[in-house]
Amino acid sequence: MIKSFGCMGLAACLAVATPFAAQAEISNGLVRIGILNDMNGPYADLAGPGSVLAAEMAAEEFQNQVAGAKIEIVSANHQNKPDVGSEIVRRWIDQEKVDAIADVPTSSVALAVQNILREKQRIFLISGAAAASLSGKNCSPFSIQTSDDTTALSVGTTQAVVKSGSDTWFFLTADYVFGHAMEAESAKVINANNGQVLGSVKHPQGTNDFASYLVRAQASGAKAIGLANAGNDTINSIKQAVEFGLTAGGQRLVGLILFISDIHALGLANAHGLLLTEGFYWDMNPIAREWSERFMKRFGKMPTRQQATTYATVMHYLRTIESLKTDDAKAVMAGMKSTPMKFFGDEGKIREDGRFIHDLALYEVKKPSESKYPWDYYKKVATIPGDEAFATMSEGGCPLVTKN
Repeated sequence: MIKSFGCMGLAACLAVATPFAAQAEISNGLVRIGILNDMNGPYADLAGPGSVLAAEMAAEEFQNQVAGAKIEIVSANHQNKPDVGSEIVRRWIDQEKVDAIADVPTSSVALAVQNILREKQRIFLISGAAAASLSGKNCSPFSIQTSDDTTALSVGTTQAVVKSGSDTWFFLTADYVFGHAMEAESAKVINANNGQVLGSVKHPQGTNDFASYLVRAQASGAKAIGLANAGNDTINSIKQAVEFGLTAGGQRLVGLILFISDIHALGLANAHGLLLTEGFYWDMNPIAREWSERFMKRFGKMPTRQQATTYATVMHYLRTIESLKTDDAKAVMAGMKSTPMKFFGDEGKIREDGRFIHDLALYEVKKPSESKYPWDYYKKVATIPGDEAFATMSEGGCPLVTKN
């Protein structure tokens, strides 16, 4: 049995939350949400201004008012630096009375932000950072993690590639928390499926020249080159790997965390055949398509899963405030965990450790001849059930829960 140290399960948590909800009070008469991410660096296309728009679209669903209070979306650029992100968050909380912070790609920044928000008892809506430890050993009673994490993203893609015969691997890994976690999670899957990791090399975030790293990958003779990086780093490494002849020589490139913005930048001529795991694809069902087309009319691009997840997460937060008539952090967290989160025609549960559990899909990038209309990039290979994709609470090691 799994129980919470703070209160004995969700029913008790809700009982504790009831007095707060009964007060029907919104602090400062305003619900202010901060979107913190990379606005002009390697992760700007997958998050950046698009995530801000996604949050604004969620607020507009409520006509910019919730429980009688105005909704305000603020944003800032953390520059992928934990110290910069921390400074912004402290100012937002102490001086600008921000109630919740969302998005936050770059796991090292997210971990720093989570520590501050745990201390300040403010809500963290982790719709960006992928390190599974954010809802695992580093979890917080004030956080939910709705982004697809390193465990989930590694399971479907890595397993499919190994089973297809690419059983020896070499990793190009971004040298920070996310990259290390992605390589480690993928290596577990490779080893569990009788594959072998022949080596790896770490590179700084924002690398432009991958030549020396690709030479080592090529020399390893590995059948699969795992790209444990993201954003522009993934795009540059794939383009340069093609130029260096790795794919022509029979080595398979495997993007472990790919976004539709990456595929768009690469073009189908370079990207076709890549396998990737996604929790959201703009064309996955009519509800996702309708929202994505509205997003594109305003932004000029289809949304990435991170931008879409930011929208869905902010929506869940605002729905909970509307239901409880309070923005008290403890009450709202209990409410968000007790109610299934709607996700573009589907829904999933938020566990006691804050991890959002929902189904993912394994996609293959189409050949240019298979694409029938703009942004028609993926064909679905398989559904990955949420209970199989994400680590269990006991595996994650969140100190908020324990076996009894």
